[in-house]
Amino acid sequence: MPTTTDFKDYYAILGVSKTATPEEIKRVYRKLARKYHPDLNPGDKDAETKFKELNEANEVLSDPQKRQKYDRFGQHWNHPGYTEAPPPSSTNVGTTDFDQYGDFDSFINDLLGRSRRKTSTGGFDDFNGGFHSQAPAPDTEAA
Repeated sequence: MPTTTDFKDYYAILGVSKTATPEEIKRVYRKLARKYHPDLNPGDKDAETKFKELNEANEVLSDPQKRQKYDRFGQHWNHPGYTEAPPPSSTNVGTTDFDQYGDFDSFINDLLGRSRRKTSTGGFDDFNGGFHSQAPAPDTEAA
């Protein structure tokens, strides 16, 4: 799997901005492809490498679907399984205020997206399949 050091910035390779139009990309690609074409630079390995990079960048940026995926997923644009955006980086369990939950059951139900309702007798009924644990009966003494 490529690392961030393997990432190829296709916009930088072509020397265009991320807002470049398809026509601009085509124009710049043709100019650079001619400059680095192996037939015009026989035996020049650097020109051959640059030409291959230009072709790869043009193949992605000139195809609207590939370009959209590249813009959305960056270096992972062509990896299997990247059909959705990565989770937001701001998700952090450390920022959750656990004091808002009265008990463990409330926390689990919120986590699972389930809810429970309080009955008039003070107990809880399952509502939408809510989770409930079996709490031990309180200690009692005979009078």
